[in-house]
Amino acid sequence: MAKGRMPMGMGGNMNNMIKQAQKMQQEMLKMQEEMEQSSYEATAGGGAVTVKMSGKKELLEIKISPDVVDADDIEMLEDLILVAVNDALKKVDEVSQSQMSRLTGGMNIPGLF
Repeated sequence: MAKGRMPMGMGGNMNNMIKQAQKMQQEMLKMQEEMEQSSYEATAGGGAVTVKMSGKKELLEIKISPDVVDADDIEMLEDLILVAVNDALKKVDEVSQSQMSRLTGGMNIPGLF
């Protein structure tokens, strides 16, 4: 076989693979843009604390019910905020992984997520 040449038939398969990879890359970019424009909300304490987070994992908003504010129990409020923020982060990750899995056909490709 000549140096630098592929056997007959291999070139077409390689071109198809490249086209598929380019298509997947475009779909990934589109998905990423959609994720970044989305927002996710989570609550703790039966709605006492609500947080809103962007798909970029930026905290956009925190709402705290006046009923949960107790100067003698700041630790409870801190815990509720942590739970709500961590839950919102988890939602962003779950949606991202779900969309990526849909895009890759369920294959776990290292470095994609």
